[in-house]
Amino acid sequence: MADSVLYDVSDGLATITINRPEAMNAMNTEAKVALRDAARAASADPAVRAVLLTASGRAFCVGQDLKEHIGFLAEDRETGSRNTMNTVRDHYNPIVRALTEMPKPVVAGVNGVAAGAGLGFALAADYRVVADTATFTTSFAGVALTADSGVSWTLPRLIGQSRAADLLLFPRSISAQEAYELGIANKVVPADELAAEAAAVARALAGGPTVAYAAIKESLAFGAGHTLDEALGKEDELQSRAGASEDHSIAVQAFIAKEKPKYLGR
Repeated sequence: MADSVLYDVSDGLATITINRPEAMNAMNTEAKVALRDAARAASADPAVRAVLLTASGRAFCVGQDLKEHIGFLAEDRETGSRNTMNTVRDHYNPIVRALTEMPKPVVAGVNGVAAGAGLGFALAADYRVVADTATFTTSFAGVALTADSGVSWTLPRLIGQSRAADLLLFPRSISAQEAYELGIANKVVPADELAAEAAAVARALAGGPTVAYAAIKESLAFGAGHTLDEALGKEDELQSRAGASEDHSIAVQAFIAKEKPKYLGR
């Protein structure tokens, strides 16, 4: 992986750290490629049972690196091409797909401002632990763009269509407390406790029933766009899968023995 994104796997937990603190973790091409590849690697690695997505410095991610972006726009004008915006298809979409579709839980440790694509990455996680000093903003309309990085899909599912439209049409800074009240943040902690708390949540998930977690992710995504009858059918399918897992047998035996289960992740 490039230095702009750090990747580490330990005891079933993959930690992905956006590492451009000098640029508030703005996403240049190198960082986008590295984050995409890290997310895909975590998804495909059977040794990884949970993912922690976090960042270095005082920001989580402020989105697109506009200094690089403006240079690419100038090249497009000179050549008559529109290659600059291919980054949505080539980078942002694959990153969000990898985070949302991987069969294991993803925790975002949001240490500072999450704007634009950075907001999208945080929303693509399954659980968000947020520093009390962190802020969120859509920012897209502020630079005459529309939502990307999955925000048009994730944001209204978390806070509702009307509130999502408000935040996209009129970008503003949302505090950690407001993010919690809206349903964006799952947990808000003091900034100096963020790293430890986010890691603790992610490690707990890494030690849990991975097959069941994958089924929960899939059922929530499916239920958001289907009828009750279709959702019930999906639950039947997924419960059969979870019920056939080794971890389910371990959990039942541990319950009967009044012991804490030691899951294998399969």
